[in-house]
Amino acid sequence: MDIIQAIIIGIIEGFTEFLPISSTGHMIVASEFLGIEQTAIIKAYEVIIQFAAILAVMLLYRDKINLKEIELWQKIMMAFLPLAIVGFLLKDWIKEIFTISTVAWMFIIGGVIFIVVEYFHKDEESTSKEVEEVTWIQALWIGLGQILSLVPGTSRAGSTIIAGMLSGVNRKTSTEFSFLLAIPVMMAVSGYDLLKHYDEFIGADLTAFAVGFVVAFVVAYLTIKLLIVFLQRFTFVAFGIYRILFGLLLLMVI
Repeated sequence: MDIIQAIIIGIIEGFTEFLPISSTGHMIVASEFLGIEQTAIIKAYEVIIQFAAILAVMLLYRDKINLKEIELWQKIMMAFLPLAIVGFLLKDWIKEIFTISTVAWMFIIGGVIFIVVEYFHKDEESTSKEVEEVTWIQALWIGLGQILSLVPGTSRAGSTIIAGMLSGVNRKTSTEFSFLLAIPVMMAVSGYDLLKHYDEFIGADLTAFAVGFVVAFVVAYLTIKLLIVFLQRFTFVAFGIYRILFGLLLLMVI
């Protein structure tokens, strides 16, 4: 993997990780287009850029990372547990269902769900309008919804945002809770992958890794900020339409 490829993959990771459009599907397409094989080196690189995305969230929401917000983080950890438990138990099954066809169909299904949910959702009727107001029950529903993200192409951000909106959390707060929930989730996944692919860092092109890290961090930081601004005026319908079109495109090329 050269520096140009590292930059492109870093941009895709930073842009898609926190949007409800599944970074997995976009990584597949990008890898195919760039001719990048899913080797252990690439897996190691993906760990690096995922850490960059985590740091972007932590920087943006640094005011939430303190002991004063202990109850909020207790709710976040509770929401994290269902995915951790189910993911550990079903990790082998998840690998078996990982196909481009599965990713494509989950893109389409997820897009339809977003459009339907937005049709009935009334943001002004939501009971929780700030992340601190998310209740224990709502946090649990978000955590249970996140389990669906184990199916390739579903999108972790998408499943948690939809679960939040369905449980009475407004659009912006569901999104911000999803951002914060990404911290323990991605740390656990990236930490596991780091241990698994530790040896691959030896002899790897660290310059490309460093450039990709910076690119993924900057793009993730800007994407998160722009999404919050976007949601102050618009809904997730555009993302639903995009998901359907992207899923259809994948079905056409496989």
